[in-house]
Amino acid sequence: MLKRRTLMTSAMAAAIPGVFLPQARAQAGKNTLTIGMPLEPPGLDPTTGAASAIAEITQYNIFETLTKVNADGSVTPMLAESWTSSPDMKTFVFKLRKGVRFENGQPFNASVVKFSFDRAGGAKSTNKDKRFFSEIGTVVLDEYMVGVNSTLPNPDLPFMLGQSTACIVEPKSAETNATAPVGTGPYKLSAWQRGASCTLVKSPTYRDPNLAKTEKFVFRFMSDTAAQTAALLSNDIDIFPRAGTRSVSQFKGNPRFQVIEVGTRGKVILTINNRKKPLDDVRVRRAILAAIDRNAIVQGAADGFGKPIGSHYALGAPGFIDTTALNPYDVEKAKKLLAEAGVKTPLELRLQLPPPSYARQGGEMIAAQLAQVGINVKIQNVEWAQWLSGTFGGAHDFDLTMVAHVEPFDLVKYTEPDYYWGYDSKKFRDLFAAIQNEENKKRRADLLAEAQRELATDAVNGFLYQAVFPTIARKEVKGLWPSMPIVVNDLAAISWS
Repeated sequence: MLKRRTLMTSAMAAAIPGVFLPQARAQAGKNTLTIGMPLEPPGLDPTTGAASAIAEITQYNIFETLTKVNADGSVTPMLAESWTSSPDMKTFVFKLRKGVRFENGQPFNASVVKFSFDRAGGAKSTNKDKRFFSEIGTVVLDEYMVGVNSTLPNPDLPFMLGQSTACIVEPKSAETNATAPVGTGPYKLSAWQRGASCTLVKSPTYRDPNLAKTEKFVFRFMSDTAAQTAALLSNDIDIFPRAGTRSVSQFKGNPRFQVIEVGTRGKVILTINNRKKPLDDVRVRRAILAAIDRNAIVQGAADGFGKPIGSHYALGAPGFIDTTALNPYDVEKAKKLLAEAGVKTPLELRLQLPPPSYARQGGEMIAAQLAQVGINVKIQNVEWAQWLSGTFGGAHDFDLTMVAHVEPFDLVKYTEPDYYWGYDSKKFRDLFAAIQNEENKKRRADLLAEAQRELATDAVNGFLYQAVFPTIARKEVKGLWPSMPIVVNDLAAISWS
């Protein structure tokens, strides 16, 4: 077992509902579990899409990675049996597991690993970690030995290769994985009813048939909190990770259920489009932050399931510092900053909100708070596919939006001017490069602290809170992760007791 340098004690819990009436459940016995998800994935290839819902269904279940990130943040072998690294942490050698085959019968080997990583970093890649893969080189050393060379020291590389973007894909089926995924994992796709559910069943060709304890999982898609609650109470759903926070009180103390408050490193933010005028003026962005009462947002949007943050960094991560005091809640200061920037109020802005309850609830509160300083916000509720294509992707057609960022190592996104929030700072890029090149842990932590202060000072986004997401499940279900350093549902570990 290789422990990550820094223990990751969080991640974003996923959601998974199922639709079985009590009579159907009696017939299914303990061979089926239904899981609720608030969002439906746009596809099923985690190496080509940004939506975390893809990994919630496929990672470690259909697709596997060289390494596996566990609930406590440790990193252990998966498709790699073991690995070694050079003293400078720039070169890693992975010894691969033999005898592994994909669902279509094709063999897993070093050439497939190279294909997967080269594809992820290639010119046509849509992998959300494309930059990371473009900066590593993969070398086939022999059929079951592969070398990964990084241009910069990267002690977290084994952790990175355990994330969904590093899933190993089979070359012949790679282009159709979005709708017909082919992996090496313990489960395979059985059915996908768009807009309703996705069903996985045990793979008969998996190398270790005893690993997966449950024959079938049904993922049901359900964004409405009231509907989630009804489905859980009626036994239509057995497990709902990332359930709506307003439903929790109905299940605490109920002997039929367990409620797990899953720690995450997900950062809920009010994304500000730095490209748009007058949002390209730091004074306007600081005014927006000064108008927001983070504590009120945590209570109103997340029912207390969260802790305020002042930068794009999570409590407990290496080098974390509290930056909330850099942009305190101050209505009068917000008004003065808008005046200094020459903004005539009311300033009209659009706030696009995806379906999750924290966004819809929080967005209403943010609109009310901004109105107090002369910023009129027009709320536009959009479906997830529309958010991904129009807000996050495409022309980035938005002023403000609210969403949770769940990736553990996403400070790098502030070095990418074409990313959806449009932050373009040479100073921050130079600072991040210094972090990557720094091998001394103490100095690296100091630089990470400086990076957090820089993002807060530039008021790049409205940094709101670090999320805690409730998982609600039947009492008899076991194997649920109590914390999540990455967004994943480890189906092989879940079963009826």
